[in-house]
Amino acid sequence: MAYDTRLARLLHVLIHMHLRGGTTTSGTLAQMLHTNEVVVRRTMAALRTAGMVASSGGRHGGWTLAKGLDTITARDVYEAIAHGSVFAIGPADDNPACPVERVANQWVADALREGESALLHHLGGKPLSELASQILAKPVA
Repeated sequence: MAYDTRLARLLHVLIHMHLRGGTTTSGTLAQMLHTNEVVVRRTMAALRTAGMVASSGGRHGGWTLAKGLDTITARDVYEAIAHGSVFAIGPADDNPACPVERVANQWVADALREGESALLHHLGGKPLSELASQILAKPVA
């Protein structure tokens, strides 16, 4: 199964931008993420729409942090990117008239709702500046 890695990649990007003084180019991000600049611009556009970054075009253009990492959580980034369900599992709809299926579906739906709530709580638990400070505190190997 392929994972949606956009959240991890955007956290990576935002922390790198912060550590590099708050600005970078699509080309630099593309090299860092082993992808192409079009993918970077499309993905970063979600952060721009959410007000986390700003962009400027032209020869000396690029991306700039529009907010400090002390005001951005992983949950903010998660909510900025378009996504489907958090989990790849879900209720069945083979036989909606079956009472067993209804009970099983309700149990699965409740578990998914609780899991998503716990995930969002965890993602919102600390600003990205705390993640950046963990990186700065580790000795370079």
